[in-house]
Amino acid sequence: MDDELRDRIREAAETNALLNAVKHDSEAQVGAIMGPLMGENPEFREHGDEIPGVIAPVVERVNGMNAEERRERLAELAPDKLEELESEDEGEDHSLPDLPNADDYDTVRMRVAPNPNGPWHIGHARMAAVVGTYKQRYDGEFICRFDDTDPETKRPDLDAYDAILDAIDYLGFEPDDVVNASDRVETYYEYARELIDKGGAYTCSCPQGEFSDLKNSGEACPHRDKDAETTRSEFEAMVDGEYDSGEMVLRVRTDITHKNPALRDFVAFRMVDTPHPRETAAEYRCWPMLDFQSGLDDHLLGVTHIIRGIDLQDSAKRQQFVYDYFGWEYPEVIHWGHVQVDAYDVPLSTSSIAELIADGELAGWDDPRAPTVASLERRGIRGEAVVDAMIELGTSTSNVDLAMSSIYSNNRDLIDDESDRAFFVRDSDDHGGLVERQIVGGPEAGEPPLHPDFEDRGRREIPVTSGVVVEGDDLPGHGERIWLKGYGCVRHTRDAFEYTGDDIDAVREEGVDVIHWAPADGPQLRLRTMDGDVSGVAEPGLLGYDADDVVQFERIGFARLDDVADGSDTESVAYFAHP
Repeated sequence: MDDELRDRIREAAETNALLNAVKHDSEAQVGAIMGPLMGENPEFREHGDEIPGVIAPVVERVNGMNAEERRERLAELAPDKLEELESEDEGEDHSLPDLPNADDYDTVRMRVAPNPNGPWHIGHARMAAVVGTYKQRYDGEFICRFDDTDPETKRPDLDAYDAILDAIDYLGFEPDDVVNASDRVETYYEYARELIDKGGAYTCSCPQGEFSDLKNSGEACPHRDKDAETTRSEFEAMVDGEYDSGEMVLRVRTDITHKNPALRDFVAFRMVDTPHPRETAAEYRCWPMLDFQSGLDDHLLGVTHIIRGIDLQDSAKRQQFVYDYFGWEYPEVIHWGHVQVDAYDVPLSTSSIAELIADGELAGWDDPRAPTVASLERRGIRGEAVVDAMIELGTSTSNVDLAMSSIYSNNRDLIDDESDRAFFVRDSDDHGGLVERQIVGGPEAGEPPLHPDFEDRGRREIPVTSGVVVEGDDLPGHGERIWLKGYGCVRHTRDAFEYTGDDIDAVREEGVDVIHWAPADGPQLRLRTMDGDVSGVAEPGLLGYDADDVVQFERIGFARLDDVADGSDTESVAYFAHP
């Protein structure tokens, strides 16, 4: 590790230690700041074993300050982070802080800029939820810009464009503009030519490794001093497709001795041999890098505020060089940490999910086991529930954990009153399998309410004349009683259920268990869950519902009906939402 890198680590560590100490009003800890330090500075990661020893004296120095000194020093190093902390301390009545300097703009205009290399996983929904909410708060505008200028490494999926727009609609928002970056290549060329004329870019044919060595040592490559005319000529050859992939790039001329090597003369355009999957863009071979394309579009499309990951801080710094050449003012920026989601075995990664689908381990993007927006929708979870949970995460620079239980709780509040109740008896080893018994004596049907809180909705009629099925784990011992919900009390005797009456005191005073049940000849149902599919028998009234209706299977949870069979001899399908 060289001295320059040590200095950079110490500088970043001081900011993070101050932030940690001020936020918690206590001494900073080396372990507590390692995560943010590595997340914000990926280039530090290869030195992870050495870093604790480098930053320990810095943390000790911060811990030697009093509270006022820490706050003053943080104000010097990172005033934006101190402002964020103070905003949190004020106890605002909403989880999202006010946008910085929003009053300085006639219209707040923000963007969601997805790479359409696949439909959205749950983490992607956070940006649309927050940007859409800010649009509503400020009566602003919301752009969906597909940053699809990488036809090779993050190759666009043609189906993903509509899938992402569907996801935004599901969340309850509608973009004011939808833009495909791949439709704007000629615009990027125009500004590249102007940048060349301003002396802000040069063509470079150095092998990547060779340039990297020069860059890391702060040395200019031999092409850096090319005149604009030569650079312009070679760039036009790039545009005309006269170079192969890796043969020539256009670099933005920055500061070759900048203390952060990642900002030194970065690539703006490169050659890509793989044609773009969109026919309208398939002819192009000279493609802009994301930092150039996105930075340019943010200005040209009038974006006033950008939200991006804390790991993309270098992007803003690179783009600032381009803005300086053109004399533009950079948008306001909010950096936030990554969102992590619990409850799934599948990684929160578009490429990983796509691979599992290709291998047949997932049935599709809406498989209930997939951590995707499409899966949530198919399970019957409302977009509003997702948005509310995302908003509660705020915009902290720290990584945040999204508990699926918070989405489930929000959704339960939205659907509980309107969801009819129904019985479904699961035929699985986990629940003891199906057990069939005849009813001896008693009424010919049970009549549980459609909803226990709304008697005026009426009751369901569930016949017992063909016998009933219960889950094996609910079957009482011989001579013991159970309460068949909506029917009455029965005693398990002679491999049958003998009706003993409908006096609820058996439950209230004698502790008889209440269970769900279904008629033995009830319709077959397959319930798709995050743990796999489970088949079983439902009550006959389920066939009267439509696909997309949501019911609560008593003692199991809420489910969205996906395919309602025409008769009892075929299988219906439902997707489990949550308990």
